[in-house]
Amino acid sequence: MKNEFKVNPIGYIRKSETKTWIEITKEYQPGLLNLSKFSHLITIWWIEGKDTKEDRARLQVHPCVDGNRENSPLTGVFACRAPMRPNPIGLTIVKILAVEENKVYIDRSDAFHNTPVIDLKPYIPKSDCILNAILPDFMEAIAYPKKQ
Repeated sequence: MKNEFKVNPIGYIRKSETKTWIEITKEYQPGLLNLSKFSHLITIWWIEGKDTKEDRARLQVHPCVDGNRENSPLTGVFACRAPMRPNPIGLTIVKILAVEENKVYIDRSDAFHNTPVIDLKPYIPKSDCILNAILPDFMEAIAYPKKQ
């Protein structure tokens, strides 16, 4: 027997020309209590347009690193952040700019406008920051900020 899970969106990513925010549905708005006291947020969202049988079955890709796939080796989807996954779930850590009623204004998101948000979790440095993490060489281009 195959396990299945039901996931309900708690809100949606919204984008305008100048702002990005998460609009929480009214029924989940009480869950935002005290969120404004945090500086950062882990957003978990459904990757729109990648919930196909083919995308869910694809287990190896050439990951897009720094805007191209040319120099990246064939890599398992669990070793990269490709949108094709057995369960198309995205994760982005964002800075909270403001919380107003059912809207959480954030600095950015790599999710598209109207992307369903599955969950929000506060970023807690002690448990969410891993010092001295190791990445493969081909990921170095996106691992650290470019030197000016």
